[in-house]
Amino acid sequence: MTPATPERVTSSATYASAGVDVEAGERAVALMKASIARAQRPEVVGDFGGFAGLFDISMVTRFKRPLLATSTDGVGTKVVIAQRMDKHDTIGIDLVAMVVDDLVVCGAEPLFMTDYIATGRVVPERIASIVSGIAEGCRRAGCALVGGETAEHPGLLSPDEYDVAGAGTGIVDADDLLGPDRVRVGDVAIAMRASGLHSNGYSLARHVLLTTGGLTLEGHIDVLGRTLGEELLEPTRIYSLDCLDLARADDVDVHAFSHVTGGGLAANLARVLPRDVHVRIDRATWTPHPVFSLVGEVGNVVLPELEKTFNMGVGMIALVAPGSVAAALRRLAARGVDAWVIGEARSRAEGEDGDAPAKGGGGGAVTLSGTHSR
Repeated sequence: MTPATPERVTSSATYASAGVDVEAGERAVALMKASIARAQRPEVVGDFGGFAGLFDISMVTRFKRPLLATSTDGVGTKVVIAQRMDKHDTIGIDLVAMVVDDLVVCGAEPLFMTDYIATGRVVPERIASIVSGIAEGCRRAGCALVGGETAEHPGLLSPDEYDVAGAGTGIVDADDLLGPDRVRVGDVAIAMRASGLHSNGYSLARHVLLTTGGLTLEGHIDVLGRTLGEELLEPTRIYSLDCLDLARADDVDVHAFSHVTGGGLAANLARVLPRDVHVRIDRATWTPHPVFSLVGEVGNVVLPELEKTFNMGVGMIALVAPGSVAAALRRLAARGVDAWVIGEARSRAEGEDGDAPAKGGGGGAVTLSGTHSR
């Protein structure tokens, strides 16, 4: 068979007619410059808008053996909530939190971030709003936003749809590297309170609350004290500077941090424990945010499922030497972080398993016991 001859297009095709508005992208860049200017460090070289971001690393001369740390992440389906509420200035804070708080767990100071935004249609004001949140997150984390990319994907994403991703780089001296090698039996686990769901488990939360539960983002929920949309869009707390304060303090001996993200408390804490160490978390030491109970009650989600999906109100955990507990709690309180002792490390018995395998494999064991306080 002879293939049909395609019909010739009589009008002149352009990038804009294909759905990509280059001029809108340039307007978005112009609108975001003021926000980016607030998310800088002295080491940043040159202006925003070049092909690559430049960062002066002469600071490494003060390190004995400098190690670069890198992390990349997104915010999952939390972007759906931002899009449905048409509120885009906080999702960037979530993005930064997911990246920089993964860096700080090894003791690394976050230096800079880059971002990537893919959207079906560039609306300059919306893109600038997203970037303003990223810049604010970088400011809270003490790192710089040195560059990014906005890509228009017509036909792949709907006009008002977008997704965000980011990558960060940090630095730590090898002598100050934190992690399983430093953790000892007797170490005390200190929990740092989350701001809410953070940016994990939103597929379950949306399915339970919005799809099957029939709740609306605009509806006021008495137990939350605000609308469901406001609760679900609460920005992720950024702990980087709080953790670095502990790691650099003369009166605190920190051995490890665990960023509690997807997989929950047990799986994320277990990954920073040696194989022969077990931590028992006491639920009675805290009360989870009402949103966790709401998901459980509306969706009939059992506690083990909640605990392996959400942070349950704990966003970061520090493992410190027993003699450092009081000083660590004082320092966190002074920084406005609600923190408390959640458990203690002990020897792991042969064949003893935790509530969930360590995220990523390996690691120690973690179990949760008791009942949450009311």
